[in-house]
Amino acid sequence: MAGGCSMNPCCVPSRSRAAVLEASRQASVERQRVNSGSIDAMIRLDGALFLMGTDFAQGFLADGEGPVRKVALDPFFIDAYPVTNEAFEEFVKAASYTTEAERFGWSFVFRGHIPEDQQARLVEAAAPGVDWWCKVSGADWRHPEGPDSSSAARADYPVTHVSWNDAQRYATWAGKRLPTEAEWEFSARGGLEQKLYPWGDELTPAGRHLCNIWQGEFPVNDTAEDGFAGVAPVDAFPPNEFGVYSITGNTWEWCADWFHPTYHAVATRRNPTGPGSGQAKVMRGGSYLCHASYCNRYRVAARNSNTPDSSTTNIGFRCVRDV
Repeated sequence: MAGGCSMNPCCVPSRSRAAVLEASRQASVERQRVNSGSIDAMIRLDGALFLMGTDFAQGFLADGEGPVRKVALDPFFIDAYPVTNEAFEEFVKAASYTTEAERFGWSFVFRGHIPEDQQARLVEAAAPGVDWWCKVSGADWRHPEGPDSSSAARADYPVTHVSWNDAQRYATWAGKRLPTEAEWEFSARGGLEQKLYPWGDELTPAGRHLCNIWQGEFPVNDTAEDGFAGVAPVDAFPPNEFGVYSITGNTWEWCADWFHPTYHAVATRRNPTGPGSGQAKVMRGGSYLCHASYCNRYRVAARNSNTPDSSTTNIGFRCVRDV
């Protein structure tokens, strides 16, 4: 099991727990510091000791959202916005890069965003056990809903259909890196302590929508009360108190860490980097397909994961760099 922790931490013998902690500390000390990228459109966060995670009763405890723990971070810069189609196109041209979805020849698209008269032609298969996710030939970052669609008019939208591997390549090219899970959550909280969302505990304060998620009956009808029935521009909603935009809802964001539901319970509390290996990478923030009835992971402490080669129409990323 990833990180050498294959059982509930409270059941791990103390010597094993000490070994896991020491390995975690070493990884934190040795993690690559990246500070060559431009800080244009980035926000400097001075780091701090903050309360990470949640014990929220309606959360997904099996995901390892808790326990709440104190985590210390060094200063870092974070992109104010998710990486956009425009920025990703610059990278693709400069690096002559081809995404994994393009190499595979397909990616996952939400069924409701594929015109009904085209589904028979475009949909190869539905994802196992999840009928609303469809394997669509020709879907990629340039063609978000399939070969007949285009991202050309969505320059300021977050790039999607990028795998973790694609995001990592972009970050390296830009002289940056993907955020650790702790850096992502610290940034999302915007200085608020143990709140559900970047702005507080109420999803729609005074009836105002502050993020792009699903309204209506999922997955049948999105009423788009927040103004969008799909992905939205990166600046469509106000930033949090740190000045970070679109970090909740809209698109999931890849993090650097391998996913493990309990590793953090015995890991270092200073600049944690996650397990040393694993099968899936952490994703944070939720997306426009999240709804309380199915996936209320648009809370800032919620976690999710996917394999590093996976891509969909609702996964993007942003970058950080060290000070």
